[in-house]
Amino acid sequence: MKKPVWYKTDVGLNARMAITLGAMFLLYAAFVFFLYSVLRGGLALIIIIAVGVLIFQLFTSDKVAIWSMGAQEVSEQQAPKLHAMVERLAQQTNLPKPKIAIARNGAPNAFATGRDQKHAVICVTTSLLSKLDDNQLEAVLAHEMTHILNNDMQVMTLIMFVPMLAGMLMQFLSRMFLWGAMFGGYGGGGFGGGRGRGRDNNGGALAIMLLVLVGSAVVSAVSFLLTRAFSRYREFAADRGSALITGAPQNLESALMAISGQQVGRIPDADLRSADAVSAFCFVPVSNFRNQDEFSELFSTHPSLQHRIERLQQIQLRMEQAPRIHE
Repeated sequence: MKKPVWYKTDVGLNARMAITLGAMFLLYAAFVFFLYSVLRGGLALIIIIAVGVLIFQLFTSDKVAIWSMGAQEVSEQQAPKLHAMVERLAQQTNLPKPKIAIARNGAPNAFATGRDQKHAVICVTTSLLSKLDDNQLEAVLAHEMTHILNNDMQVMTLIMFVPMLAGMLMQFLSRMFLWGAMFGGYGGGGFGGGRGRGRDNNGGALAIMLLVLVGSAVVSAVSFLLTRAFSRYREFAADRGSALITGAPQNLESALMAISGQQVGRIPDADLRSADAVSAFCFVPVSNFRNQDEFSELFSTHPSLQHRIERLQQIQLRMEQAPRIHE
């Protein structure tokens, strides 16, 4: 779809998409080479399973996210005002109108998901609908529409593939250790050991498992930081897009302030657990970010409340100085 003429492409976001995808590809290639060097015959099955999970994620991400939140798709008759807002924003951004879902969740939040612009879904919680006024809600919806416009949902799904692969392997090896401890040997399966092959083979298999476990942990840590860094910037980009679409950055700033006042501590644990599964894709993180410090922000999927508001205030100042920026 062609982007609207007034929308200025976020060069920083595109550059970070390319850099992060490139870094993840190199990390994945190094990880595959490492696994091949260590595991030999056991690698093919791991890759087949991981690629299968990646394809499954790409084509079912919207359904899985909606299911994890306990949300349901709603028709125009069920939510006429919400549909009207999204329809208007879709026309402004030259996008197909996304499907709309509502989750009966105590945490005020929203997210966009889907494998491409034609299969996008925007989900909002009932708490968000009751918490925000129309201007604030439109600003949040414009934020989610920007994610769709920027195609960053697909990029997030792709870059999360490497930590997913490393995590799968770490879980597998952890279970191997458990089984080994329970049944008195570490040699079974494709690691070259066995009960009848003696202590040396068992010791060798254990060393291989430890080596792969350490390697997986390193890859998981590096990919974790790369994913978080990209995720934080895509939120800045979506905030910027909302400001451009609505022409009123102060509405999104107001929505952030309203939501930040009703986070962890007031939300039922069950609602927090359900939202945690899609936290990286949400408008605000599941955990409280009102008092997030510089260090903790490095490990967060979202920028701090303070930094998001500062960016929005800078955009508003530029708009006031150059009123034609939105024309």
